[in-house]
Amino acid sequence: MNSLPMLTVFTPVFNRAHTLGRTYESLKNQSCKDFIWLVVDDGSSDNTSELVKKWQSEPCGFEIQYIYKENGGMHTAHNTAYENIKTELNVCIDSDDCMPIDAAESIINKWNEVRHKNYAGLIGLDDNIDTGEVIGTGFPIGLSETTLCGYYASGGKGDKKLVYRTEVINSYPPYPVFEGEKYVALAYKYRLIDQEYKLAVLDKVLCNVEYQSDGSSATMFKQYLKYPKGFAFWRKVCMQYPESYKRLIVDNIHYVSSCIIAKDKSMIKNSPRKILTVFSIPAGILLTYYIKLKEKEI
Repeated sequence: MNSLPMLTVFTPVFNRAHTLGRTYESLKNQSCKDFIWLVVDDGSSDNTSELVKKWQSEPCGFEIQYIYKENGGMHTAHNTAYENIKTELNVCIDSDDCMPIDAAESIINKWNEVRHKNYAGLIGLDDNIDTGEVIGTGFPIGLSETTLCGYYASGGKGDKKLVYRTEVINSYPPYPVFEGEKYVALAYKYRLIDQEYKLAVLDKVLCNVEYQSDGSSATMFKQYLKYPKGFAFWRKVCMQYPESYKRLIVDNIHYVSSCIIAKDKSMIKNSPRKILTVFSIPAGILLTYYIKLKEKEI
């Protein structure tokens, strides 16, 4: 019997059959194929299922697993992935992104170097699929370990590619599901992990990213209005484990705004920073008006 690969590359997908083939081709081209590809279909109505089943019948050098679930949002697809991953490591590659040819090999080699140090996993770089430029900032010279929060608090910017130990990420609560909503920040689990573990720095590009015009980054104002309970939950977590005092104030203001949008009358009672939340109410009201105005403009 073949031994279990070290890595699962999981891909949440919702109506992305037109881009998923690019992700698949990048995995077929990997210099090391010691991984499983897990596709979590979050209720697609296009031909995603037929595509993946076709690929499962092709010789590609790695196992392809496919799970269909009712549409619930990205965070529920991550929950499903984590429930089904059996490998030591996992990394999310979105359905419109690619992996550079040596990405899986780099992850496995780096992990073999540091696995004895009890890291939560690895942190690597994303780049722009069109320009090849690193998203945000790179890592400071000589940085060997960090937390995600610590990286941003020290001036780091932009999305980074996170590779987690499955055992670690499953030791924290799953993403909550709020009735009628389909968004909770994926950073929720990452923020909790930051309190107990560090990540080893892998100073290599692990993912080539393309931001879609209908992706979550491009529709944030609409999401603020559609999923206020999920955003309020995330802001409470940020207030419990703040990146900095400045971010604490910003998160309080956003928390107030999300509670106003959700018509949550327990806003102050449920706040982990009650006094600061009270003082944030005027700014939260202004932010709410701004969000509604921007959404109308868009």
